[in-house]
Amino acid sequence: MPQEQPKPWIETIPSNIGWYIAGFVDGEGSFVISLRQRNDFVLKWQPTLIFNVAQRDISNLVMIKKYLGVGRLQKRSDGVHYYIVSNPNDISNKIMPFFERYNFFSESKNRNLSIFKEAMKIMTDRNHLTKDGLLKIIMLREKINEGKGRKRKYNLQDYLNSQESPETIRQTPLIRR
Repeated sequence: MPQEQPKPWIETIPSNIGWYIAGFVDGEGSFVISLRQRNDFVLKWQPTLIFNVAQRDISNLVMIKKYLGVGRLQKRSDGVHYYIVSNPNDISNKIMPFFERYNFFSESKNRNLSIFKEAMKIMTDRNHLTKDGLLKIIMLREKINEGKGRKRKYNLQDYLNSQESPETIRQTPLIRR
């Protein structure tokens, strides 16, 4: 008798749980394209993809981590818990397939997922290691999670300013107000 093949991980998630997680993330989750200055990087900037869900009550976050099988839980000093996935392979192999199967109802979350997926593709193809690819990711970052409450340490202008050579800056006349 042939041995039965194990189900792919996503098929082991009961559909009511999958839809519950998708609905919960639709309201409480975020797809983030983070940007850090790194002097040890050739292009001096490091983009990072992060999927997270924040909540005071940790129970839903524990359940999400259990069913997705990746990520970590963290707690801030103010008592808010986070479920975070930042490993590129986990995002590509677990997070994206999950939300392709259990998609969102809200237009804004679907839009953010689409932008996030586009950035993931650039990084998977390692094009973020080129100036053009990095700029594309930063431009996508400007479009994701638009609206009130968005906090960014760095933005497109910070990146563009960092790309100007000291010679260009020295020769640019100051504009007086």
